[in-house]
Amino acid sequence: MTATWNEDDPGVLRLPSGRLVRGRALRRPLPAGAAPDYAVHLLGKRPADVPWESRWLRWPDFRLPGDPAEARAVLREAWERAAAERVEVACGGGRGRTGTALACIAVLDGVPADEAVEYVRRAYDRHAVETPWQRRFVRRFTG
Repeated sequence: MTATWNEDDPGVLRLPSGRLVRGRALRRPLPAGAAPDYAVHLLGKRPADVPWESRWLRWPDFRLPGDPAEARAVLREAWERAAAERVEVACGGGRGRTGTALACIAVLDGVPADEAVEYVRRAYDRHAVETPWQRRFVRRFTG
């Protein structure tokens, strides 16, 4: 499979390696265009089924992942798959948890951990990564 996002589509983040990952809010309608090949849903409870492959990572709103080791594994898989697939990362509002996950994926892609939040705020959403503990999670993220 060699599908990628259109870089100009809403929510698409270009990583330094050239990989494209889409962030979005699950409370909003699915954007027009191609569907994801793989999605990571960051929610406190099990999400609704979707017609593409997806993974649920238990992550309550305004909090951190319930299992940080699982989060590292899931985000690493998302980063790896983004080399050749349309990968989407999504939470309810598309900012806090999604921004935190995108910043961690950026760390995996080579962005220094202490710069990853600003990278995602510049390239994805200026309000991404909402809480001090989410920012700390990114700074300490090693993948």
